[in-house]
Parts: sequence; C-alpha cells; structure tokens
Amino acid sequence: MKLFKEFRTQEVLVLLYRIFLAYFFYQIARFLFWYFNRGLIKIDSVSDYFSLSYHGIAFDTTAILYVNALFILLSIIPVIINTKKAYQKVLFWVYFITNGIAYAMNFGDFVYFRFSQTRLTSAAFQVAQHENNIFKVFTASLVQNPFVLIWFLVLMALWIFLYKKVNVQANTPKKLLPYFIWSVLTLCLTAVLAVGGIRGDFRHSTRPINLVDANRFVKLPSQGNMVLNSTFSFFRTLNTNNFKEVHFVDEKFIDDQIHPYKMYNRKVADKPNIVIFIVESFSREYSGAFNKEKNIKDYVSYTPFIDSLANESLIFPNTFANGRQSIHGMSSVLAGIPSLTDAFTSSPYANQKIQSIVSVCNEMGYDTSFYHGAPNGSMGFLGFGNILGFKHYFGKTEYNNDKDFDGMWAIWDEPFLQYFAKNVGKTTPFMATVFTASSHHPFKIPEQYNGKFKKGKNQMHEPIQYTDYAIKKYFETAEKQPWFHNTIFVFTGDHTNEVYYQEYEKTMNHFAVPLILYSPNPEYHLKGVSHEFAQQIDIYPTLADLIGYNKQIRSWGRSLVSDKQYAPIIANSDGTVEQFIIGNYIYRFDGKEVVGIFDKEDLGMEKNMMDQLKNNPEVKKGILTAKAWYQDYMKRVVGRKLY
Repeated sequence: MKLFKEFRTQEVLVLLYRIFLAYFFYQIARFLFWYFNRGLIKIDSVSDYFSLSYHGIAFDTTAILYVNALFILLSIIPVIINTKKAYQKVLFWVYFITNGIAYAMNFGDFVYFRFSQTRLTSAAFQVAQHENNIFKVFTASLVQNPFVLIWFLVLMALWIFLYKKVNVQANTPKKLLPYFIWSVLTLCLTAVLAVGGIRGDFRHSTRPINLVDANRFVKLPSQGNMVLNSTFSFFRTLNTNNFKEVHFVDEKFIDDQIHPYKMYNRKVADKPNIVIFIVESFSREYSGAFNKEKNIKDYVSYTPFIDSLANESLIFPNTFANGRQSIHGMSSVLAGIPSLTDAFTSSPYANQKIQSIVSVCNEMGYDTSFYHGAPNGSMGFLGFGNILGFKHYFGKTEYNNDKDFDGMWAIWDEPFLQYFAKNVGKTTPFMATVFTASSHHPFKIPEQYNGKFKKGKNQMHEPIQYTDYAIKKYFETAEKQPWFHNTIFVFTGDHTNEVYYQEYEKTMNHFAVPLILYSPNPEYHLKGVSHEFAQQIDIYPTLADLIGYNKQIRSWGRSLVSDKQYAPIIANSDGTVEQFIIGNYIYRFDGKEVVGIFDKEDLGMEKNMMDQLKNNPEVKKGILTAKAWYQDYMKRVVGRKLY
C-alpha cells in the first residue's frame, strides 16, 4: 500500500476541479449567447434548452482540451516542484491567459453572430487580413455593446475567485520511483482521455466531431449554433479545406438537371451600359417594395427611394444571397460563384481563370470598373477584382478626399456615389460595379444628417435610410449624364444584417436580399414583379443575356429575363451545411448526405419531413439534384474549370 501514497491525489482532484470550472463557465457563455441572439435562435421550452446544452458538452470538451492542453500537461508532469507556490502561480497565469482568450471568442460572437449568422470560424482571419481598422471596429463594438464586456469581466473575476478557492498544498514526494510511475500512468491515461475528448469519442472508425455534427441534436437548423461554442468552431476550422471532388451521379445527369453551361440568343442593337449596386447589408426586410404581400404586422419600410424605384423596375421579392459575408456577395453577384461551408474567395482555388460578367463585358468591348470607398484592398475586393479582370479600380485612394471618410470603413455613401455618378461613362459602353459601405456597423451617419432619419427599431434602420438617401441623390446626378438613358441598373445586397421582424428570423430568410433590375430605356422591358425564386448568382447570366452575349456561359444561375426557362436551384450555406431550394422542397446537405427536407414555404425549417417523404419521387430526384449540383461545384472549383 506504500506504493499508493505517492499517487498525486490532491493534484489530480484540483486539476479536475479547475477543468470543471471551464465547463461551468462555457455553459454560462452558452446561455448568454442565446440570450443576446434569442430572436435568431428559437427555443420552445426549458427542456429543449437543456437538451441543447447537454449535447454541447461534447463540443465544449473538445474546445476545453484544445485550450488547456499545456495547462494539463504542466499540472501532472512529474517535475517534483509542481506543488510549490511559484510553480502554481505559473499554472495560474497559463490557465487564465489561454482560457481568457478562448472565452472571449464566445463573447465576441454575442455581437458577431447577428451579422454572420454562424459561429466564429477561422474565416474571420481572411476578413481581418484585408483591414487596417480592426482595433477601431473592436472599440466601437465595445462602446455599442457595453454589457458584453461587463459580463465578460464579471464572469472572469468570478472564475478567478472560484479557482483560488481550491489550492494545491505544498508536498514533496518521499519516494521518487513510485512518484514517477504514478505520474507516467496518469499522463498516459490523461492522454488517452484527451484524444477521445478532442475527437468526440473513442471509436477508431468515427471521424472527429465537426461543426456539422452539432445539427444531429437539434429540431431547427439555427439551434446548431447553440450546441456549438465559438472556441470549438474556430479551432476546428483552422487549416481546413473542405473543397474536395466527390462523385454521386454521372455527367449526363449533371448536364440534364444542373445545366452548368447556358446560352442565350438575344439580339441587341445598341449595347446597354451596366451599373451594379451591391448595397452593404441590404436585407429584404428593410424595403417595403419587397414586403407588400408578407402581411407583417406594423411593418415599416426604411428605403423610400428604393421603394419608388421598384415601382418602375422588375423586382424579385423571393431573392436569396449565396453567401454570408461581403466578399461572398462579390463572387456570387459578379461571377455566379456561391460560397458554401468554406468560402470560395478565401480558398486555395480563388486565384484561377473565372468567367464572369466582368470577363464577358471585357470580351464585348466594355470599359469595366469597380468602385468601393474603403482603403484600397479592403475586404479583399481589389485582389478578387483583379482576378475577375476589372480594367479600373476606384477606392479611397482615387477619391482622394479624406474629409469625407467616415473614420472607420470608407468614404460616406453620399459623396462617394456622387463621385461614382460623375466618374463613369467617359468611355461607353461601360460596366461599373459599386459596393456601398455606410449601412454597416458601427451604424453611424454623417453628423449633418443627425435627426433627418427615423431611428427605427434596431441599429440598422437609420444607416440604411442614409444609404437609400445617398442612392436617391446619385440618381439625381446620374439622370443628367449622357449615358443614363441606355443603362441597366441592378440593385442587390451583399448579405443581410440585423433582424427586427419575426418573418426574417426564419433560417432561410437570413439570406433574404432584394433584387431590382431597372432601366429608363423601355426597350429592355424591365418592369413588374416576379415571384419566382431568385438568387445573387442569377445576376451574371441575366446581364449576359441582356447585353446580347450569344456565346456559352458557365453558370449555376440562370437568366431571369429569358424565354429559356431553367428550373431554379437556390444554393447557400449556413456555415455548417449546404442548403438548396429545389422544386417544392428545401434540402440540407452535409457534403455526403441530405440530412433535412422541408417544404419550400417552411423557411424557418421547423418541420423536417425526411421520413415521410423518403419514397416521394420528386424528393428522390431532388436529393440527387442537390448532390449533382454539389459534385459539379466541387469539380469546377477544384479542377479550375470556372470558365
């Protein structure tokens, strides 16, 4: 029995207590995450909440073990001095520096999730690397959301207090051989448990748990974010590459059902100019023209000019974004390339030859340009614009007047759009894209307009009114330009933003953006309302059709104004699984299998009908079509065949 006296019982028990504290505080962070985003994550009952929290323990385990690996090793490695006061002080700092940083990720997601609708992933690096104002953004977020910082500081103080309540008492081993034997055995057992914890279980045949696995335990897709934690989602996506070729169907099925190549035969005598507005954070929710038939109680529109323009345009009130971030919007709108679980634009495959509306216009002799009032290179737009082949790029540098800088992101929309209106058209025909910037966090407007716009129900409502006003002033200037009459204007959002109305809390409506096609030239017949499902990737083939490009184009989207009718296949991703609207159903696909099937009217995805529809002929074909679309996407991206 003397052998057991050197077992490091108190050290192991204290270590377990300290690890338990991490679990305890991760559960508090989970509750606060839900509380701050309860409008986006519907939970019907207390039992549902506890079920989600319970299943979240596996994901917390992985995160906690990632973060505390060094601390655990230092706690049980046999160096004899482990129980000394100085050594324990070192452990204290290792524990709270690593856990503090990891815990802060979850608190950042209290705010970030409202905009991304997905947990923090390593893709945030791709966004941050193009910005030089990250500290300003961080500071502004703290000012606007002080309770997030207060909660973090209070909980970290409580965590430190509880940590110090249980201490390791100084003890020097008397017999070194038993001490080292027990230490090595403890280390080996800990290593085995840690590997199992990080993987999610001990079965050799099972792959380590990832973000998709969170959806195994939920009733609604959005609840998967409750099961996850931000530390897990960040670490699990580091150095990942989900772009892999797959094979589900033969090429004939793809050609017949997906139609990756399309051709339109419109005859155009006088090639129109093209102006594409990608409006920052422009959710369909904000615009009355797109909500006339939604029957939303006490609905208020915040885009009076866009609403008036829509009355003279062809609009699509059932349009969806194909990505979650600004750079995703650029690739979707201009090149017809959506971003799935991993963003195409931050993948190893982004730098390749890509057929797009830019390349098509270049081929047809257009002068092509991209305008964005942020510092040149911000958001990765300059780099991706060069890949697409824009002949000109106009940013903050070319604008050359910092007095109109908003101090955070870019030149204010109103002066920059005036610059845009006056600078284009020197050569015709032209294709120009402008990416606005002001309808964005930190939700400010120029001081001279304070009090001009109604505050609305959330932070986005005031700045989107300012952007709407800036677009109105743009048209007042553009109408005077000689190129105006023979120009086709396109308006859409890059992604959505803050939600107020319950209708837009529904999962698919996290991607609900407007789409407007307008021209003062009646020859293009761009008037009316189409209730067909549309998406950002339809814009490129639609414009190629309208300008009379009669050659083959590579496109998963379709022309929305052609007599050639291709069935829509709406595609996007919530960050963990891909989502398709095909025919009468919504399909959720994890890269291998369809894991959810919902009626297309069930935009909240509240009733999974997989079991009852498994023998439905349309659904069987829909599943194959979703897989075929994904197969073709991967083949073309990985095989560098995006032309």
